[in-house]
Amino acid sequence: MGFGLLASKALRPTSRLLLSSQNPTIFLRTIVSKPQLCNPEASAAQPAQPPPVDLPPRSPLAGARVHFANPDDAIEVFVDGYPVKIPKGMTVLQACEVAGVDIPRFCYHSRLSIAGNCRMCLVEVEKSPKPVASCAMPALPGMKIKTDTPVAKKAREGVMEFLLMNHPLDCPICDQGGECDLQDQSMAFGSDRGRFTEVKRSVVDKNLGPLVKTVMTRCIQCTRCVRFATEVAGVQDLGMLGRGSGEEIGTYVEKLLTSELSGNVIDICPVGALTSKPFAFKARNWELKGTETIDVTDAVGSNIRIDSRGPEVMRIVPRLNEDINEEWISDKTRFCYDGLKRQRLNDPMIRGPDGRFKAVNWRDALSVIADIAHQVKPEEIVGVAGKLSDAESMIALKDFLNRMGSNDVWGEGIGVNTNADFRSGYIMNTSIAGLEKADVFLLVGTQPRVEAAMVNARIRKTVRSNQAKVGYIGPATDFNYDHKHLGTDPQTLVEIAEGRHPFFKTLSDAKNPVIIVGAGVFERKDQDAIFAAVETIAQKANVVRPDWNGLNVLLLHAAQAAALDLGLVPQSEKSLESAKFVYLMGADDVNLDKIPDDAFVVYQGHHGDKSVYRANVILPTAAFSEKEGTYQNTEGCTQQTLPAVPTVGDSRDDWKIIRALSEVAGVRLPYDTIGTVRARIRNVAPNLVNVDEREPATLPSSLRPSFTQKVDTTPFGTVIENFYMTDAITRASKIMAQCSATLLKK
Repeated sequence: MGFGLLASKALRPTSRLLLSSQNPTIFLRTIVSKPQLCNPEASAAQPAQPPPVDLPPRSPLAGARVHFANPDDAIEVFVDGYPVKIPKGMTVLQACEVAGVDIPRFCYHSRLSIAGNCRMCLVEVEKSPKPVASCAMPALPGMKIKTDTPVAKKAREGVMEFLLMNHPLDCPICDQGGECDLQDQSMAFGSDRGRFTEVKRSVVDKNLGPLVKTVMTRCIQCTRCVRFATEVAGVQDLGMLGRGSGEEIGTYVEKLLTSELSGNVIDICPVGALTSKPFAFKARNWELKGTETIDVTDAVGSNIRIDSRGPEVMRIVPRLNEDINEEWISDKTRFCYDGLKRQRLNDPMIRGPDGRFKAVNWRDALSVIADIAHQVKPEEIVGVAGKLSDAESMIALKDFLNRMGSNDVWGEGIGVNTNADFRSGYIMNTSIAGLEKADVFLLVGTQPRVEAAMVNARIRKTVRSNQAKVGYIGPATDFNYDHKHLGTDPQTLVEIAEGRHPFFKTLSDAKNPVIIVGAGVFERKDQDAIFAAVETIAQKANVVRPDWNGLNVLLLHAAQAAALDLGLVPQSEKSLESAKFVYLMGADDVNLDKIPDDAFVVYQGHHGDKSVYRANVILPTAAFSEKEGTYQNTEGCTQQTLPAVPTVGDSRDDWKIIRALSEVAGVRLPYDTIGTVRARIRNVAPNLVNVDEREPATLPSSLRPSFTQKVDTTPFGTVIENFYMTDAITRASKIMAQCSATLLKK
């Protein structure tokens, strides 16, 4: 539109007002002339240059960064007149996001395949006869995209009217209220009224199990849940049934949603069709206080947000971290929160002569422990750190028992001969995100689907995108991607190491091979021989190179990596049998039968779990949601938990209890604040102080001494029998008990 035409439109009303009083029959006609019409030859010779317009700088949505794998492949498009450089292959919607324009969408999700069936993302493209779906249209060089024109607005308004045609007016009783995409986009892009007066359709709700609540009448058929289940979770449970107005999401034969990632469909559902069953009608999202922290139910350290109201944890939702869990979390992480308020220990307690526990104050409990600790020999004192322990409490326990004369402190899940001298021998050297570059996997004695669901999701993603091959040595188990079961015992590993197994050629021919050893190997007597065989394979198949380290160990527990960094390794196999004073710091999976009957047992923990029944003194502590603690995940990335809710009863932080006990026992530890505890950690393991940073191992594990011991013929065992109950918190959870009862039954 020329400036002359704009000026004429601006002058026209004024002219009418001036002329109407004099002669109402006179009409004003505006004539607009263009320079090109006056001198067509000159304009043909010199193409007109548009006047430079100073557009305000725009930043991509949500601080996104655009990566150009090849700078020559960059193309330029124009979004609302704003020039944007994007990599070739991006869609129109992604180009708009880079330009800082938010396009409404329901079916599109950046981590799922493109469906293009909601039509909410319509934009106008120059030379296109009608609006196009921006999520499915590839951006072309020089494309002019208009997102704010009357045509685009009218198209979105029409789509929204169709979506709301059969949608129930459930907002006051819908759990999605306040965080609903349909609500937000109806306000932003919808009409102020609807024209539909017929009877709305209704759909029967489906039973997807104890975790996901369905109100299928609210479903808008975006198929996000179907694509997530098929592509990310790897289960063919959900699908679309019927057609037209009879279309609905279902499970074909009324089966439950059995995936370990099923709770993520709650997050990706844009409406209230799929919501959290345990959280149903409990709270509104604007009543909740969000605390960004990390998960401790496995060794992945998934980034989460704990939503609380007052002293109670109401729900747990994922937090975006591309390097660790992307934007997914496992069902155990999401739904174990009700275990934080059940079977909690409130007060210090001492077992009386009649075998019953009696609540006492802290001074009396610590005095009794200190007196007994001084009565036994130093070599008869043993400390065990549990699988949920933070680095601060483990260094405090180690320092305290060292001052008492004992060096027998270890972490759960760490065997006697475990080599803690080389970090590369017990962390995931490839990194979790680095697994996406692999083209061959060899899994040794590990079932990642139950041991680390988010690592398993990465492996599946790699198998789908790179057509990576997976070989597995271990007991028969359920994988959600194609794999070859090579054998059940370490003898198969030896055959591969000697080059006699056909899978050795697959590893040798691979560009980026990856070997993942399960942490269950740490508790085998032949662990050194197994690691020696793995090292041999790594050398022969070129698994470890200057530009690639594919030798990994997948840990099981949140505390395991930090415990090995701090040197918490058992001194001998018989240390528990000969102990007279046992300090269990949240250790509930220790073999209590090995502890002598006359031994004095101190249990310091937050739940009344297995070890409480053998304890003589109980000291209540804060759970991970109530304290600030440092954890290191399986790839060597240090992260911290933050307190979301107040502590329960008279419980205290673990390291504070040990610090107070050391003073009562006369061996005072030299730190009073969490800052000074971390300064002590810096002296022992500096990598544990660099928060949110992954510290790669400096020395290769190939430097450790070679072993000639032969591998045992005992097959690899299943380390985790029940995915839903692996620690004190999950065993106390009613939701996890329901999952165990309904989803694990065959």
